[in-house]
Amino acid sequence: MSRFVQPHIQAMQGYIPGEQPRGVGFIKLNTNENPFPPSPRVFEALTASIGDRLRLYPDPVATEFRKTAAALHGVEPDMILAGNGSDDLLTIITRAFVGPGDRAAFASPSYLLYSTLVSLQNGRTAVVPYGPGWSLDAGSFLGQGFKLAFLANPDSPSGTVQPRAWIAELAGRLDCPLVVDEAYADFADPDGHAIPLIADHPNVIVTRSFSKGYSLAGLRLGYAIARTEVVAELMKIKDSYNCDALSQAAGIAALRDQEHLAQNRARILATRRRLTDALRGMGYTVDESAANFVWATGGRPARETFTWLKERLVLVRLMSYPGFPEGLRITVGTDHEIDRLLELLREIP
Repeated sequence: MSRFVQPHIQAMQGYIPGEQPRGVGFIKLNTNENPFPPSPRVFEALTASIGDRLRLYPDPVATEFRKTAAALHGVEPDMILAGNGSDDLLTIITRAFVGPGDRAAFASPSYLLYSTLVSLQNGRTAVVPYGPGWSLDAGSFLGQGFKLAFLANPDSPSGTVQPRAWIAELAGRLDCPLVVDEAYADFADPDGHAIPLIADHPNVIVTRSFSKGYSLAGLRLGYAIARTEVVAELMKIKDSYNCDALSQAAGIAALRDQEHLAQNRARILATRRRLTDALRGMGYTVDESAANFVWATGGRPARETFTWLKERLVLVRLMSYPGFPEGLRITVGTDHEIDRLLELLREIP
């Protein structure tokens, strides 16, 4: 049967998510999940939603959710598109703008899914390498006939962030849509947030996730913010009912509890500071992160360290990129989890 699969699908490599262990007892610091529970309002909303209405289809355009998200960000509801996680939104956007042979650009190292999504469209990828200090040259995105550009901000695996003024410059010079993937924006300084740019830059599309800041990775919900006319086109591509009723209810409740988000954010940022300082003290190179993880290179060999930790039931993410040293991306867990990680790192012979 594989001979019937389109050739470009056969030739590509699919995206491989971070490991989800089947055993018990693991400390998971490999997929950037939030270590703290969601808002209590989420549980209340889910309980209230479980009833006879589950036999009915959900609102296909997530009307109440879009109103809630719009009010939070100071935009109109028809500028919001809900998705089954931000990955769903990235898929919709790529399908809208990239066709066979079209070129799409993204910085590297960055989120590996961008390349996969472009390959699914039989498009071509163009990698813009990060320079010293995780700087980017806006000119490298220009003059090459790109149909779409991605910018993870904060980036993964580095956790570094580009300021809003730089994003505005890039958007103003690009002749294609610019997707600013803000999956980790809840942990970053607002100066890097790109949503205010949409008013003056019609090519900017911002995606947000509930998996990180709101502790809802298991529900799969995200949203995009863009000009009304862009969202109207993207609506044509999404699945009929891409966000179920429970996810919509949970998302509304989470967005309405910004105090809970702020409390968890503060705890994660404090632990991130402690983790960064401790790793540096062990000889690792760790850039200042604006996300809920840190990127550690240098020190002991990354692959050996990854194996050592996994054998002792601590999972981190081993990541390799051409032209860059292998490193460990380490999620900021609870203080107890980070204490155990640091204890093991100090025990490596």
